[in-house]
Amino acid sequence: MATSVLSRKKGVIVGDDVLKLFDYAQQKKFAIPAINVTSSSTVVAALEAARDKKAPVILQMSQGGSAYFAGKGVANGDQQASIAGAVAGAQYIRSIAPAYDIPVILHTDHCAKKLLPWLDGMMDADEAYFKEHNEPLFSSHMIDLSEEEVEFNISTTAKYLKRAAPMKQWLEMEIGITGGEEDGVNNEDVDNNSLYTQPEDIYMIHKTLSAISPYFSIAAGFGNVHGVYKPGNVKLHPELLGKHQAYVKEKTGSKEETPVYLVFHGGSGSAKSEFTEAISHGVVKVNLDTDLQYAYLTGIRDYVLKKKDYIMSQVGNPDGPDKPNKKFFDPRVWVREGEKTMSERVAEGLVDFNTAGQL
Repeated sequence: MATSVLSRKKGVIVGDDVLKLFDYAQQKKFAIPAINVTSSSTVVAALEAARDKKAPVILQMSQGGSAYFAGKGVANGDQQASIAGAVAGAQYIRSIAPAYDIPVILHTDHCAKKLLPWLDGMMDADEAYFKEHNEPLFSSHMIDLSEEEVEFNISTTAKYLKRAAPMKQWLEMEIGITGGEEDGVNNEDVDNNSLYTQPEDIYMIHKTLSAISPYFSIAAGFGNVHGVYKPGNVKLHPELLGKHQAYVKEKTGSKEETPVYLVFHGGSGSAKSEFTEAISHGVVKVNLDTDLQYAYLTGIRDYVLKKKDYIMSQVGNPDGPDKPNKKFFDPRVWVREGEKTMSERVAEGLVDFNTAGQL
């Protein structure tokens, strides 16, 4: 069981526990779903699914999701709302996660060049938390400079990994663009060749970053696209990940078949066979967002449609003109319906990625 390799069995894990969990995932051929959360409601929906499926989980916040956590009425000049929301979300997750008796990796999603002040602010919070608790607030962050020149991408990522290394904090980076649109970053019109990472780039990243710290992973492009599209419109080539691993193994002389910790972005709408093949090539993390947004909606949508005649007024429904409707319009009732359907979709991912039953 995965907990056998962890010093902290439940709640937010950091440092060597993150490394050991990813090692265990590669050995046992499973990946951990990374669930984008934007509220306490989406947090508990994800945690509930992972608990019930006896699985570890990654909870991650995007820049926009972090701002939403702070409140849409808060101005976000200099990324202040996104920083405050991410820190608040992290503190909430740290407080509630142990109640679910599972290990949780606390992560932040894509941070493009223009969003680096957000990452800087979160790492300020990490360092302040580290001084008091001897561990960072977040388990890990993602820096995404895939739209920039490769040299700038690698050198800037290395700078941030040097900052994270004393805290044994994990850093995920991306090379090769993920297509589609997510959180205000639109790559729908990029050249298809940009969606496929070259093995030489993976080796250069691994060589540069491994000299600084072992706590890093690479989101390598193999045709990934954010969002959900009609079957056949997205051409994934997970076999390329195996070629990346073989190239790094040859160049470094590693004894490991999968010397690189890889990440699968744009997981929503992909076939289970594609997940399975990617995981066989050392993928330890799969991002899920679009499918979960829709799943959350369906529970609330179906409730509203079913109970429409009971939520049109505070008093009066088909059972009588004087019947109160509070038990139908109470947010705890209909929000919970969204949590249920989102949780079901998270559970499906846990099964697809072979994460279920690993605890």
